[in-house]
Amino acid sequence: MRKIQVQILLLFFISFQILFAQQPQKPNAVEIYNQIKKLNFLGSVLYVAAHPDDENTRMISYLANEMNARTGYLSLTRGDGGQNLIGPQLRELLGVIRTQELIEARKIDGGEQFFSRANDFGFSKNPNETLEIWDKDKVLADVVWTIRNFQPDIIINRFDHRSPGTTHGHHTSSAMLSVQSFKLTNDPKIYPEQLKYAAPWQVKRQFFNPSWWFYGSQEKFDAANKSKFTKLETGVYYTGIGKSNQEIAALSRSRHQSQGFGSTGVRGLETEYLELINGDTPKDRDNLFDGIDTSWNRVKNGKPVGDLVTSIIDKYNFSNPSASIPDLVKAYTMIQALDDTHWKNLKSTAIKNIIASCSGLYLEAVASEQEATPGSKINLNLEAINRCAVEMQLTSVTTLPDNKSTPQNSILKDNNDQKINLQIQLPDNIEYTQPYWLKEKATVGMYTVSNQQNIGVPDIIREVKVVFNIKINNVEIPFERTVVYKYNDGVKGEMYNFLDIVPEVTTSILEKVLIFRDTKSKMVPVKVRAGKDDVKGNLQLELSKSWNVSPKQIAFTLDKKGTEQIFYFEVTPPVNPEEVTAKSIAIVDNKRFDRDLTIIDFNHITKQMVLKPAESKCIRIDLKTSGDAIAYIMGAGDEVPESLTQMGYKVSVLKPEEITPEKLDSFGTVITGIRAYNTVNALANKQNILFNFVKSGKNMIVQYNTYGKLVTDKIAPYPLKLSNDRVTEENAKITFLAPNHPVLNTPNKITSKDFEGWTQEQGLYYPDEYDPAFTPIISSHDKGESAKNGALLVAPYGKGYYIYTGLSFFRELPEGVAGAYRLLSNIISLKQPIEAPKQDLKQ
Repeated sequence: MRKIQVQILLLFFISFQILFAQQPQKPNAVEIYNQIKKLNFLGSVLYVAAHPDDENTRMISYLANEMNARTGYLSLTRGDGGQNLIGPQLRELLGVIRTQELIEARKIDGGEQFFSRANDFGFSKNPNETLEIWDKDKVLADVVWTIRNFQPDIIINRFDHRSPGTTHGHHTSSAMLSVQSFKLTNDPKIYPEQLKYAAPWQVKRQFFNPSWWFYGSQEKFDAANKSKFTKLETGVYYTGIGKSNQEIAALSRSRHQSQGFGSTGVRGLETEYLELINGDTPKDRDNLFDGIDTSWNRVKNGKPVGDLVTSIIDKYNFSNPSASIPDLVKAYTMIQALDDTHWKNLKSTAIKNIIASCSGLYLEAVASEQEATPGSKINLNLEAINRCAVEMQLTSVTTLPDNKSTPQNSILKDNNDQKINLQIQLPDNIEYTQPYWLKEKATVGMYTVSNQQNIGVPDIIREVKVVFNIKINNVEIPFERTVVYKYNDGVKGEMYNFLDIVPEVTTSILEKVLIFRDTKSKMVPVKVRAGKDDVKGNLQLELSKSWNVSPKQIAFTLDKKGTEQIFYFEVTPPVNPEEVTAKSIAIVDNKRFDRDLTIIDFNHITKQMVLKPAESKCIRIDLKTSGDAIAYIMGAGDEVPESLTQMGYKVSVLKPEEITPEKLDSFGTVITGIRAYNTVNALANKQNILFNFVKSGKNMIVQYNTYGKLVTDKIAPYPLKLSNDRVTEENAKITFLAPNHPVLNTPNKITSKDFEGWTQEQGLYYPDEYDPAFTPIISSHDKGESAKNGALLVAPYGKGYYIYTGLSFFRELPEGVAGAYRLLSNIISLKQPIEAPKQDLKQ
């Protein structure tokens, strides 16, 4: 039982510390000193909210760096339901990006990161809806699980549990579940299955972290009575590193690049407030840990450890940190003798990192290739170097997961680099590298994680590691390193990625949605990628019997790992409308490989590998189109151009500098991508060109923008004011306000059926004020709300049409929602004069 507890605690709390996105950390003397001070503080705080970006990085940085508290952030979701400002990835792929952004943020502000299984299904207007879509009991169980493992003395909620309906439903739900958990975590009858791996735990205090935006304005917040609040002066300046707390917090928040949350650091006095909502009131109200023992005295037989660490701090030599090593090794030995597994595990990892830093001990395990397949052998290049005068001996190295120990018994002399070559045999059943929460089928509201011990672990769980067993002062200390792949970039220099375990073959249907407007066949490209050398097999494309696929299979041979080849299948749809799923499968040595490999590679996060089912949606649709070539001006990033191509349009993505009268002359329609007027500054100077384009008899379609930070206040040729209006219930009833308008009738007859099967939301950021020249086309609303009429607005301008739409085409088209294709075709077709009689436009 105790051994299992030790393993899960190590996995749950330490795994992220040994994973680095780029180069290994090499702390300086001041940073090492701060780590030693933190070693002597045994207090912890868990900050709780709903999404990536909800966390107060100023508070997390202050708690971690000024108070030296172990500080965690529990984000109930991974941010899957938001928008993406740096690429086209949405849903679970966006969640992967935002997971990594949070991990990178915590590396900067000193916190630790955790999650629940809750899936961010999109904006929710109240907690009732949220907790209906989430499995409330499972998310509550995850909150309890995190608390029992993390064992915080204090919990701080970002949001107010008493104000449902005033903010995002996920926000309030996070606070409600946190408050509910306060009395549950210490009850062994609550979620008893967790107690195989964790123990009951009682939090001492729980706070709400209010801010001015809970009060409506800074002025109202300043005037509010805060006499009963705990006050923390967080605007501290860290002389050792030359940064203010706010500057560190800004660097942390700026990791949220997919949300455009780059932040400028500030300096000077700053105050954070906390309202006590559960637990005992501290006698010293402004002392967060008042009455809570945060010394080694809280651990049985821990006082001598604390005394020794205090002595290490007092004697620390900034010019020679290695002078602390003998006492640090002694403290490590004392910690190993403790019975308290929680602090024993945490502080053992911390002190090992400190010992390595003080000695300049550099340990690294590098694979000769970045990818390997289950059952294969990989060559490892190990490096071990001690860069101080303290004598050390590398006794052995142990490879994982095969648990094979190789004796070394070599002395690590000062600055004498040791290189070791090893070969490791990977098990046949080793897991592929992928986000573990995406491995099993999810629901709209929840990810499925069957292994209790994995719940809450922030990152990908990697199995291939090397343990360097180092003897220092006759004490053997194991130092674990995750195997990486390292290479040199001619521009960037030394670059790191992790070793990834991949299938022998992956396949991908290149078009994720295939539109068939009639019974004509299409050539469907399928890509095959080799995960190892010399792969031979047969490729198949599986569809239901009503669809014809030719040939039945295609033989392939791939000589080298990483090589790709594209093959084509001729697919003929049935006569009647039908939606089916196509699956591409590679058969190699009688094994089926049906995974599609997606690589996510941005400079600010660790390179990610995602394996999803190799599938595509095939739609035989009653779709008519008309119109000329389309110019698409990309905004924050979406996949609408690909969907337009599937519809049969010729699409050109224009850069801002290409928006000229001459360039636009060859197009019949201009479409701006999502949030283009929030992100493309150059559009502010292109409006006259675009409006003249419309005036000449062409069509301009503007997709949604947020109402704040527009690059110009004249996004339309007529007055138009954006709002926060949205319809989050994707199945909300549609009312046609202008049923005879061409946009609902030509060339496709639009009915309420075309709004069935929409995903996540109908639309967002609808205009709520607009010129009479605009005709509102549809109306809908969420339960209990007033009608929202700004989803689709059409206005004649000169000889053409300007259309503004907040409908979520950017979500629906990549998901293959047939009605979205039909409606968009009608919008594009409005430019045809014969289809836009003047009498209809007066409605």
